[in-house]
Amino acid sequence: MSNMERAQQALARLVVDVSDFPQKGIVFKDITPLLADADGLAAVVSALADAGRDGGEVVVDKVVGMESRGFILGAPVAVELGTGFVPVRKAGKLPRATHTVAYDLEYGDATLEIHQDAVAPGERVLLIDDVLATGGTLAATRQLVEACGGDVVAVAMLMELTFLPGRGAVGNLPFTVLMTV
Repeated sequence: MSNMERAQQALARLVVDVSDFPQKGIVFKDITPLLADADGLAAVVSALADAGRDGGEVVVDKVVGMESRGFILGAPVAVELGTGFVPVRKAGKLPRATHTVAYDLEYGDATLEIHQDAVAPGERVLLIDDVLATGGTLAATRQLVEACGGDVVAVAMLMELTFLPGRGAVGNLPFTVLMTV
């Protein structure tokens, strides 16, 4: 069985729908049962890490994860790939000089930051997050990596909400998604 198949089975078994969270009419996909299951988490990490490989060879220099579930998923992906991990944080959370981008969310707005020296010019980057919805977080993170001089070469997401326009933010990048809703 492939890493993707193992991950998809784990997601089907362990992701829990929570109605009316964080607001009425939203069905939140709770991944905490997946995170608590060692085999399920390992399957997901391996499948996401495959997005940073070509023919088994690692083709990225850094994994960038978006706050906050992108940290939970991205750090072990970086370990599996043998690369560094870079957190993209909400405004005011990083202690040194940053690049900053403001953007719109599906229900609000946000500002993200990255340390200016977190990604070296020319480094190849895999972006990791939990959900692709409107694409705002993805687009902002890509802008941050490019402001550092890095090159986003692939995107991997735990799940995609296909009823929202997030896929447009991926553009022509290789895109791995483990679950579609």
